[in-house]
Amino acid sequence: MTKIATREAYGRALVELGRQNSQVVVLDADLSKSTMTAYFAKEFPARFFNMGIAEQSLMGTAAGLALSGKIPFASTFAVFAAGRAYDQVRNGIAYPKVNVKIAATHAGLTVGEDGASHQAIEDIALMRAVPNMTVIVPADGEETRQAVFAAAAHQGPVYLRLGRPAIPVIYNADYQFQIGRAHTLRQGKDAAIIACGVMVHEALKAAEELTTAGLEVMVVNISTIKPLDREAVLAAAATGAVVTAEEHTVIGGLGSAVAEVLATEKPVPLAMVGIRDTFGESGKPDELMAKYGLTAADIVAAVKRLKGKKD
Repeated sequence: MTKIATREAYGRALVELGRQNSQVVVLDADLSKSTMTAYFAKEFPARFFNMGIAEQSLMGTAAGLALSGKIPFASTFAVFAAGRAYDQVRNGIAYPKVNVKIAATHAGLTVGEDGASHQAIEDIALMRAVPNMTVIVPADGEETRQAVFAAAAHQGPVYLRLGRPAIPVIYNADYQFQIGRAHTLRQGKDAAIIACGVMVHEALKAAEELTTAGLEVMVVNISTIKPLDREAVLAAAATGAVVTAEEHTVIGGLGSAVAEVLATEKPVPLAMVGIRDTFGESGKPDELMAKYGLTAADIVAAVKRLKGKKD
């Protein structure tokens, strides 16, 4: 199985984008070897800015570059991009609707051994609550590559959430990513799984396992959390039962966004697979995913519980 980290795909996409568009500039907070912006820095040193361990200055400078006509990609770990620099993102980028692309890597529990202090599990909730912010969580390397180009073409602030470990490739170059559009990977009539990021592959595994129980389950990749593809959510709801899956707290993330649509337009039984109201801890990514209930087996169990309610 081919695997690539979304942060790796991001770094390589930046170089490709930089060759095509001379207005693209990249900023980093002294983490370029981790965020993979080092690739861009090597090829375009005059268009790369290492801001040091000063995330607030990183965001403020990115805003200034955007106002000067550049297309800045501001990169750091998600816990710093959404947390430490929140005020600058809110008031300096989102409020004036400045054309900054925030590329936040090392999101979620799969940061692993770095532990709770570095595991951003609330960043989607923070960013989707900010007006004018577009929030994208790619499912694999190819979707990340296309999301980078889409973010650059989009006018306005974008939060791009990326991960640390290598994850399975789902899409090939024939796939066409669009901001605000979900993609149905598998059709089904008995229930639907709506997932994002690393959980899309887990959702596909769960759907395959559920076939042994005689269940045909739809799998939908909602990689744009905001603006949400409401039509895709309602199509999933037509199955009569919906399970959301995300590497994020169940408070304020994908599950909450889906619940908001269902509650107002098509109430059906809903279950959320995600991190409960708790911080993470240090450990290997696979072990953490299992401990915090973020595996294909957890999705399978949720679908079966909902199927009982539906029946």
